[in-house]
Amino acid sequence: MADDLGWADLGFQGSKDILSPNLDRLATRSVRFTDGHVTASVCSPSRAGLMTGKYQQRFGHEANTPPADKGMDVEQVTMADSLRKQGYRTGVIGKWHLGDEEQYYPTGRGFDYFYGLREGSRSYFYNAKKDDKPNSNRRIEHNGQHVVFDGYLTDVLGDKAVEFLKDDSADPFFLFLSFTAPHGPMHATETDLAKFSHIENKKRRTYAAMIWAMDRAIGRVLDQLDSSGQADDTIVWFLSDNGGATNNGSINLPLAGHKGIKFEGGIRVPFLMRWTNRFANGRLFNPMVSSLDIFATSLAAAGGDVEAAKLDGVDLLPFLEGKRSESPHEELYWHKLWFSAMRDGPWKLIYVQGYGYALYNLDDDLAESKNLADAHPDRLNSMKNRMVTWKEGMQEPRWGEAEQWFKTHSKNHIRIIEGK
Repeated sequence: MADDLGWADLGFQGSKDILSPNLDRLATRSVRFTDGHVTASVCSPSRAGLMTGKYQQRFGHEANTPPADKGMDVEQVTMADSLRKQGYRTGVIGKWHLGDEEQYYPTGRGFDYFYGLREGSRSYFYNAKKDDKPNSNRRIEHNGQHVVFDGYLTDVLGDKAVEFLKDDSADPFFLFLSFTAPHGPMHATETDLAKFSHIENKKRRTYAAMIWAMDRAIGRVLDQLDSSGQADDTIVWFLSDNGGATNNGSINLPLAGHKGIKFEGGIRVPFLMRWTNRFANGRLFNPMVSSLDIFATSLAAAGGDVEAAKLDGVDLLPFLEGKRSESPHEELYWHKLWFSAMRDGPWKLIYVQGYGYALYNLDDDLAESKNLADAHPDRLNSMKNRMVTWKEGMQEPRWGEAEQWFKTHSKNHIRIIEGK
């Protein structure tokens, strides 16, 4: 999982200035989901949806960055819990961001192994005076113990992932490699920066170097799977936790919007699945899918009971195998505090508190540039009513966010709706 990656910022997504040879190689052998979404346009709730296979609003994980005493509901069964019951050894490397206190710690949420940080973003270099202070929730830890690291963090996370894969256990494995890249702060090595000297904008040059380092780490993971003979029978997923941010030099075009808002640039992400034994050749899959489906599909592949898990995600395997021809999801929903969205096939509804609704047809207008709310009042009302009903079935948020985020994101939504 990348962090704050722009829609257009990989080679296989059409980028001309950013290089991602290992991800491009992965894409050639993967199912590429062109209408693939995460459940939130910000980090923590998106990860909560991924880890539980459920809309995170069902258990109140609606806002970003849990306060010090809050985290992902401990009653929720995680993907790691379920796969461990199937005999898998489980690990998470990198960013957690689902709660700082011990009851929310990864090793209590189904993971045998954790190397990374509890909080969201941090320096990419060891910093004993700030992020790596003993009392910092951004320090790097190994199963609860504060550790010192050398070098560039993205490379270190790749090293730890390869170590995890080299374990001589006979058990199958589930590894969640959760990069902080290319989330800020904008740090890169001088060597990586030099490779992108052709990019004039300093921020985007650094962003490109950060993606290059992430791609390098992913390449080492893929190479390890190849050398161990495990590549063909290992499912590899790749996606971002949300769309590109406004402060890291990313590009989401032709999608509208960015991290934090409900336009496609915030929630539609590069999304791959490789399983060579079952799907030998790369191909596009155009129906709508969600990060919720990763839990269900992985559990099904591991021999688990998806129906008993009672997930919002669905097992994608029958759809990929041609056993089912309908779309895995006819409807998807998004909601965080003041803003909501809904998909009904190609139709997209967006709600902004204090402003109202906008309606788009993504088949005709992927860039969400033509608000059709006035032209289709019946569809608007039908989708509005279903969205309201869905929200009424969710739990109240367990924490909130600062009012400044309402003001900022409200302006951004309205600006795009009104074409300003």
